[in-house]
Amino acid sequence: MRLVRALAVETFFLCLLQVPVWAQVDVTAFAVVSDPPKDKMRVAAKTLLDGAVADMKLVPAETVLGNPVWRTLEVCHALKLEGVKSGDGFKVNSARVLDASMLPMALQGYAGDCLIKKAVEIAPLAD
Repeated sequence: MRLVRALAVETFFLCLLQVPVWAQVDVTAFAVVSDPPKDKMRVAAKTLLDGAVADMKLVPAETVLGNPVWRTLEVCHALKLEGVKSGDGFKVNSARVLDASMLPMALQGYAGDCLIKKAVEIAPLAD
């Protein structure tokens, strides 16, 4: 019985060693683009991650760069993201556009203020 238990414990620890450190699980984050994106490789956004809102840079994975959502990104766009938090910001593995009303409450106020500011800045140009 002791031998079986010892083998089970040893097998468990060997399995833990086989999982690479870089194999992180994707997490869901919500974001509102805060500045007009000039460089699509690092987009500034207010991001809700782990219950806290913070300014982060969104860094797309290679598969996201060709996504029409990412190519047409503008200020005030609301996004649902899947990815991994890194030292550079948030590495985006998938992105979906949302209506601002579908954002969590922590970001809805920011999204509304952003849309009003955008309308006030653009409306005078329409005359």
